[in-house]
Amino acid sequence: MLVPLVVGVDGSESSLEAVDWAVDEADRHTVPLHLMHAAAPGQDASGPITAASQRAGGGATGVRLSSEVLRDDAASALVGEGHKAFALVLGSSGVGELTGLLLGSVSLAVVARADCPVIVVRGSQEHRAGRFGSVVVGVEDGEGSDTAVEFALREAHVRRCELVAVHAWSAPLGALSEPLPGSWYALEAHRRPPAQVLDDALRGPAKQYPDTAVTCRVVEGPARQALLGAAAEADLLVVGAGERHGRPGLINHALLHHAPCPVVVVPQK
Repeated sequence: MLVPLVVGVDGSESSLEAVDWAVDEADRHTVPLHLMHAAAPGQDASGPITAASQRAGGGATGVRLSSEVLRDDAASALVGEGHKAFALVLGSSGVGELTGLLLGSVSLAVVARADCPVIVVRGSQEHRAGRFGSVVVGVEDGEGSDTAVEFALREAHVRRCELVAVHAWSAPLGALSEPLPGSWYALEAHRRPPAQVLDDALRGPAKQYPDTAVTCRVVEGPARQALLGAAAEADLLVVGAGERHGRPGLINHALLHHAPCPVVVVPQK
């Protein structure tokens, strides 16, 4: 049985835009689409589900559609649905229980707690419609990006587009004021050269998708700046969740607020 792509809906235009995006995503991956609305006991929940169902059913795809109303707080309902989901999809803002998905506690709680990828659909119509032909993935030094790289490669493959892998690095604090030949990475025996970080992260996953074009970018500077810059011409930005302690990391928090395209936060396996 195929696990569904789950969309949190609340009747807002933002959540309906997330439904539009999710219909295409479900079609690309040939998975069912499940619409979920959280409502307080006794609250009429028919409106948001009806609006979302009509929006999803208006396309020409053959995506299998289902819907559900859960009587629970929005964050807990979404995290619970994530246990059996291909991914969770949220709009960038909302009303009622999902008010302020991007800036409020609900979306941040979902990103911090979900054990499946969480996609926040934001950005212009151009970015949401896949017109750039590029998926960007942030690659960290270590194992925190493994699952994100696999997810991003699969996305680039089903979209038939390019994957841009970005690794940002900075000279360590306390480094010599007079630069020596070569990068500061080369001066630290315990750290890999930036290009090696990308090679190591991509080597295994890329074998599964040999026809997918991959471009590697090493950027000296803050990761947030490097990823936002790359995302300016991307259809999707993918990052790893990293070590979570009940809240997203600072970089992911910034990306969820400022990225010009949909953002995927992928937990490590």
